[in-house]
Amino acid sequence: MKKTLLYITLPFVVLIGATYALPRPAKASKASITIPSRLSTPSKADKPSDFTSSPKVQAEIKYYLDRHNVQDEGYEMVIGFIDGKRHHIDINPHVTLRNVGTWKDYSREGTVITLDTLGRTILAVCQADTIVTAIRADKEGTYQGDFSQTGASGHGSYLAANGNYYEGRWEQDKKQGFGLEMVLADSLNPRLRVGEWRKNRFMGERMRYTSERIYGIDIARYQHGKGRKPAPILWDQLRITHVGKNGSQNVRGKADYPVSFVYIKSTEGTTVRNKFYVNDYAQARKHGIRAGAYHFFSTKTSGAAQAKHFIRNTLFREGDLPPVLDVEPSKAQIQQMGGPEAMFRHILVWLKAIEQWTGVKPVLYVNQMFVNNYLSDQEDLKRDYRVWIARYSEYKPDVRLTYWQLCPDGRVAGIQGDVDINVFNGYQSQFDEFVANETIK
Repeated sequence: MKKTLLYITLPFVVLIGATYALPRPAKASKASITIPSRLSTPSKADKPSDFTSSPKVQAEIKYYLDRHNVQDEGYEMVIGFIDGKRHHIDINPHVTLRNVGTWKDYSREGTVITLDTLGRTILAVCQADTIVTAIRADKEGTYQGDFSQTGASGHGSYLAANGNYYEGRWEQDKKQGFGLEMVLADSLNPRLRVGEWRKNRFMGERMRYTSERIYGIDIARYQHGKGRKPAPILWDQLRITHVGKNGSQNVRGKADYPVSFVYIKSTEGTTVRNKFYVNDYAQARKHGIRAGAYHFFSTKTSGAAQAKHFIRNTLFREGDLPPVLDVEPSKAQIQQMGGPEAMFRHILVWLKAIEQWTGVKPVLYVNQMFVNNYLSDQEDLKRDYRVWIARYSEYKPDVRLTYWQLCPDGRVAGIQGDVDINVFNGYQSQFDEFVANETIK
């Protein structure tokens, strides 16, 4: 205790000796010191540098605003952030000498200087000897907000030395709950992340499902039932009635959504064809549903041969959605093809061949594990092609995407059994823009 008190009070010995030069609180009844401005609470005018003027950051913010509205959790918080609002707490910079460190049989009130559980110095506000808010600055950055004896707890913000900014909920000194973070450590790829955190890990945005979103399905022969007698799809009855086990808890009201788009499997590898494709495609167009075709990628044959097989057996008409390459290989299959780099060479060959044939860039369909393990290193591919991600979680994938396949166990009136349910990343105006610019001409 004596060493701790010495470490805390030593920097202030000189200040105490020169108290005549320091401003004092009005009507101070006890000996006190005033914390120099460099150690005290930041002024409201002391905002982080206006990094929102960076073109890369502006593009990231525009991407968020184009795909969200007031119904989305955290939208108003993002608007405030864009307008320059930052979380701020006011702490009286005057500290009585007994509020420096801790003392036996003394209950601290008001502004105090003390240590947290990791030995870091904090400027805090105490009530009945309990810390309620604090400012903590070290070489890593500055935290200000609600506090407990164990560290940051409640609502607070953290401005890192590298410029990254987080504001939201904390628990036991870790990001926990809803929060906003602008990541600037890599200035070439700034990221705005808004959503749920768990022990400092970003889980993703928890999407709310409403009738304003744009939903679609993808189908293959499995949606025609099993056995020798196929089950018909009742195209005039299609309505999404269930968005899967994980997504149902985020439905606002009752799930009853129209099917706005459908992707139909056409081919696989160089030999497989979906015998229901032509009729399903015709029925989708007849009932006014935007349709597109997808090819299931095989690691056993070349990308060029698979592209030819897809072109020979697929219909491409004006207004059709961009074709999709469905890539779902196992680790062993990737190795059999020669490893990730060899696989991506074949993928790019397929994408470029279909783009040249149709005049539109295809979409790459992958799952979250594939993104984590392989796609993160493919900057050119992510830049040049749109992505459709399967992630069966209540949280939206933390990447830029066009479609999100949110569940494999959805239900659609007019189709027997489970159906993959997808949601377009945006609202009606963004979908209309996508249709106008990205569909086959």
